[in-house]
Amino acid sequence: MRVKICRKEAKESKYWLRLINVNDNDGLEQERQNLENEAKELTHIFGSIITKSK
Repeated sequence: MRVKICRKEAKESKYWLRLINVNDNDGLEQERQNLENEAKELTHIFGSIITKSK
């Protein structure tokens, strides 16, 4: 199922975003946090789609 692949990719994106160290630059840190939150939200959305499609 393609949605499972999307969820996996969102989880992986969130993982890599957590590894990025940009504490020196507040603007970049804020952008990293925004992207990490978006990946988290997408993971939840895809998980919900998978749950409801069963």
